[in-house]
Amino acid sequence: MQPDQTAGTQRTRLLVYNGGFLTQRRIRRILHLKGYDIRLGLPRDRDVVGVWGNSPTAHRGLGIAARHNAPVLWVEDAFLRSLHPGRDGDAPLGLLLDRSGVHFDPAQPSDLETLLASHPLDDTALLNRARYGADRMRELHLSKYSAVDPTLQPPDPGYVLVVDQARDDASVTASAGDDARFREMLVMAQEENPGARVLIKSHPETVSGHRGGYYSDQDMSDRVSFVNDPISQWTLLEGAVGVYTLSSQMGFEAIIAGHKPRIFGQPFYAGWGLTQDEAYAPRRQRSLTRAQLFAAAMILYPTWYDPYRDQLCELETVLDTLEAQTRAWREDHKGWTASGMRLWKRKHLQKMFGRERKVQFTSRQPDASDRPHMVWAKHARGAENAVRIEDGFLRSRGLGANLVPPLSLATDDLGIYYDPTHPSRLEELITARETLRPDQELRAERLVAQIVSGQLSKYNTGGAPPELPEGHRILVPGQVEDDASILLGTTTIRTNTDLLRATREANPNAILIYKPHPDVEAGLREGAIEDEGPADVVATNTDPAALLPHVQEVWTMTSLLGFEALLRGVQVTTLGAPFYAGWGLTTDLGTVPARRGARPSVLGLVHAALIDYPRYLDPLTGQPCPVELALERLKEGNERKGGLSLRLLSKMQGAFATQAHLWRRR
Repeated sequence: MQPDQTAGTQRTRLLVYNGGFLTQRRIRRILHLKGYDIRLGLPRDRDVVGVWGNSPTAHRGLGIAARHNAPVLWVEDAFLRSLHPGRDGDAPLGLLLDRSGVHFDPAQPSDLETLLASHPLDDTALLNRARYGADRMRELHLSKYSAVDPTLQPPDPGYVLVVDQARDDASVTASAGDDARFREMLVMAQEENPGARVLIKSHPETVSGHRGGYYSDQDMSDRVSFVNDPISQWTLLEGAVGVYTLSSQMGFEAIIAGHKPRIFGQPFYAGWGLTQDEAYAPRRQRSLTRAQLFAAAMILYPTWYDPYRDQLCELETVLDTLEAQTRAWREDHKGWTASGMRLWKRKHLQKMFGRERKVQFTSRQPDASDRPHMVWAKHARGAENAVRIEDGFLRSRGLGANLVPPLSLATDDLGIYYDPTHPSRLEELITARETLRPDQELRAERLVAQIVSGQLSKYNTGGAPPELPEGHRILVPGQVEDDASILLGTTTIRTNTDLLRATREANPNAILIYKPHPDVEAGLREGAIEDEGPADVVATNTDPAALLPHVQEVWTMTSLLGFEALLRGVQVTTLGAPFYAGWGLTTDLGTVPARRGARPSVLGLVHAALIDYPRYLDPLTGQPCPVELALERLKEGNERKGGLSLRLLSKMQGAFATQAHLWRRR
């Protein structure tokens, strides 16, 4: 647990009369971090009464506050809440804490309305954050509840979208919503858009059966139909020609998506010149831009929470969190079948991919299944319509050959990153990152700084470098010679000995530092050099990340160390076709695919390879997590270790590997 962010500050007693404040741990924790200590009893001087929005129990707290002349704190879920509704058990990632009222109730101005009415909202950095935050919400398909499937195809564009809401929800009653009002909204959507199809977007809690809505099958006609599937609201908004809502948050998202929605209530986003309003809001006379509205509602107003570090945070951290969580849910919610997975890996694969439905391990790909199929990449020959799995580029503090579980796994539905003979998903991601938005560039830049300052690499093993001779130093990383990246990604240079000789021939006066692969050093894999003669230094038991600051070049076949060198500004020459070759960032002496025609920056390569491509699992919380969190765990040494049984299996594996290598050399 992180240190208390409010330590040493004046704390406020928060008197509550709703059991949810006491039973919901996440809500208690966010309030505590914000400086509120929940208490029972009657308020005294400087105490505050807490109420949950306009809930059925709110009158208790409001009545006590009025009798004791105590201030009130209205509490509500933030606009980016969680994957699923709270009724499904998901805890919120943020709260709205308001000392003036409830944001959705126009009866009195809330703190959010005051922000929108009076805050300058003219800071360039703030507005840029708002624009980039809105861009990320759209591209990640995030909303209050984000368990949507962006791959689901929406209806053909050109429809009008009418947004249903949960019956008798406080945001509905605050805007005087009732059956008649929703009927009127549906009729006007048809009258104002003659000939257009009308889609009624059901509320997620209505679809799940938790709460009823205002529309039913009786409202259907040859023009009117329902959208009940978990299609992304951003995809629906893209195809809509008009949006109608009483007070739904989807009206706010429609504004962000470029619409000017028709509003039949008085939600917080109405009255600022960005909506077509049925109701007049005399207090709201200011005209705002979309970025100003977003800045107030998503950056300045909410209190956001980081569940990994147990601390308050900014919007960007919540977006990173939801990016990891939604990707995991969207890929895993149908369940997986899996083949080609060694026994020791299965427990970890279950943790990574089996959170929604248990992974079903099979000996081969099923002929027919409603689940997607995954296969470990080296066993994927001949597999069709299968997702290939491989260790990520920031793996662990320890070797896979020693059966240390990985913090990251790469998933690829097209090929796999180390096989240049076929296109891979990583290649497409690198191509897409040829151009980065400033916020994406900043995130990648910070990620590189985190890696370099922490001296982090794939395995994070080894000690300090030996004393190195002066001169132009070239690091030559050894590899496992029967590794698939060499078998598939090289043509002429395929052994560590030949790599050393080729490097020496091209650089007769350089200081060559040979770094054996840690799996080979441990006696677990094949790749010992036959002739150390070309090397000036053989850096055994050395952390490769500690060597990189002391060299001017790296020469490699396909080693990941070449990628890690690029992050540190070291010149790289490749004699094979690793994933980072062919993009204009390396000197390539091997044959690289002609399809790698994009010219990304190193930061674009980093974004694709470390943010977009792998999935990460937090070893402490067991939750999908962003790459930044995985790096912190690696630096702190908080990743999971293999158990005793795995360590024994590792030793047996090493013994067999060594014996097999000796037999091959005979």
